Amino acid sequence: MITVGVEEEYLLVDPATAVPAPVVTEVRRAAGVGPFAEGDEIQDELLQAQIEVATPVCWSLDEVGGHLLRLRHAVATAAEANGVRVAATGAAPLRGGLPVPVTPAPRYLRMEGEARQLVDEQLICGMHVHVGVPDPETGVAVLNRIRGWLPTLLAMSANSPVWDRRDTGYASWRTILFGRWPVSGPPPHFDGVCDYEQRLEELVESGVIADRGQVYWQARLSDRYPTVEVRCLDVQLSADDAVMFAGIVRGLVATAIAEEKAGMPLPAVAPELTQAANWHAARHGLNGILLDPAGRPHRSGDVLYALLRHITCALGDAGDLRGVSGLVHRLLRRGTPAERQRRALHETGLPGLIDLVTGVSGSE
Repeated sequence: MITVGVEEEYLLVDPATAVPAPVVTEVRRAAGVGPFAEGDEIQDELLQAQIEVATPVCWSLDEVGGHLLRLRHAVATAAEANGVRVAATGAAPLRGGLPVPVTPAPRYLRMEGEARQLVDEQLICGMHVHVGVPDPETGVAVLNRIRGWLPTLLAMSANSPVWDRRDTGYASWRTILFGRWPVSGPPPHFDGVCDYEQRLEELVESGVIADRGQVYWQARLSDRYPTVEVRCLDVQLSADDAVMFAGIVRGLVATAIAEEKAGMPLPAVAPELTQAANWHAARHGLNGILLDPAGRPHRSGDVLYALLRHITCALGDAGDLRGVSGLVHRLLRRGTPAERQRRALHETGLPGLIDLVTGVSGSE
């Protein structure tokens, strides 16, 4: 069985106005010493109105779901004790009048000095899925084989349509904001692990980025763990949907490993098509057309069914086929989190939107 782990980022917001509240120190302290979480499972992020949780290494999706529910409950309880709520949204619906202070870590302060406006607007939250790989060479082969599916995952996960009280017209505004960093978006194709490492070294040596951590490709090798890290996803409203993505990403990695071992040819896709597919997914989510991994347009539901067919064997081997398939069909029936945010804003205004994105501690 291949291991999997999940990191989720949340906003801390005023319960009445949804304006981000810079109280991460207090919330992290309360959550880390409570009965529901260990201190190293809850971390600071770039801005003091953000908080991150990380599951332990998991072998099953039941483990992933159990840990996410536990950690969501821990941070939600700690937030309420400090007069705020935890919001599981990919972008802050409101930003308030003044910039949120940066977490006073040397790396974050350096980023603030180099890109102040970008840092001020990093009130965005993602979900990262780590899947174990046996070695870096295999990891790079996996990156090459899954990159075409990243726009599909992005479209499915879209959860950030509202920014500064306005519907942006995008399903994932987080993707557009995050794409302004120098090294971001879909990863390129790599000619093996040596090519991967050389490119990272040259990027750092250029001085444009300060360290390898600022290589913000939507999928990359983790420098901390023996994993492939998929980073294209908006944080999810519910733990159930986060578990679904953990299962899909693990299925994609397992399928890529099997294809690499079997010597299956790697389809060549022009990088501009992958980039266009990524923008289109951020713009439209699952509303209408998606580009498949070859850059061909299809109805979004057809692309999702193609994704499930592609990873069916891997899901079956892991015992995840029924659960993941059911969650994908539920997503198709009720729409993405972005669509649910828009419905809440239209039907009940800002209070309804706040209630939707701050209901993070339960499962649906």
